[in-house]
Amino acid sequence: MRIDIVTIFPEFFATLDVSLLGKARQSGLLQTHVHDLRDVTTDKHRTVDDTPYGGGAGMVMKPEPWGDTLDAILADPDSSQRPVLIVPSPAGEPFTQVVAKELSQEEQLIFACGRYEGIDQRVSDHFATRMTVRPISLGDYVLNGGEVASLAMIEAIGRLIPGVVGNPDSLVEESHEDGLLEYPSYTKPAVWRDLEVPQVLLSGNHAAIAAWRHEQQLERTKRIRPDLLPE
Repeated sequence: MRIDIVTIFPEFFATLDVSLLGKARQSGLLQTHVHDLRDVTTDKHRTVDDTPYGGGAGMVMKPEPWGDTLDAILADPDSSQRPVLIVPSPAGEPFTQVVAKELSQEEQLIFACGRYEGIDQRVSDHFATRMTVRPISLGDYVLNGGEVASLAMIEAIGRLIPGVVGNPDSLVEESHEDGLLEYPSYTKPAVWRDLEVPQVLLSGNHAAIAAWRHEQQLERTKRIRPDLLPE
């Protein structure tokens, strides 16, 4: 998979060199290209924003730098024919594990990291004719920009690419994979600070362990995220 990131703060994405995603980049499973939006500006202040039409607080990111940068990405011969442009936005669709799985199957993703009051709407309108545009929200809150949300989505998507996670079975037994939260996990020692590991996990009875874990998933989901359960 190829991931392009457009931002005015490219230093945010140095963390892509560490952990599993860093190894995936080194092995060629994942390509990442970070583009500084200010590189295509022509004025001495490297301006990327202006006041909004209609008035109001804040500034809006200008369409010209975005258009030039995205044009250059699409013109790259290594770019796929129909990439997905992801615009992190509190006004977008919710980011879920289902969405992460969908996006992990794409050949190329482009993350548009907006700032201020967002990106001029005409950028999404224009590029919707040339690629798939998906505004996506990380949650019901507002961040200063799209960088943090993009990093979270890239990690959630990237770890689903075959070969990135060493043991693929670990991807199956996770929160949200089956619509429920993950069961609690334990390791050695069997007793720590007078707290014991549940005896069923020490029994060796795999059927009983599976049943216990499913019960724990249901209980935890009911207690913490009842909205995930059927009516």
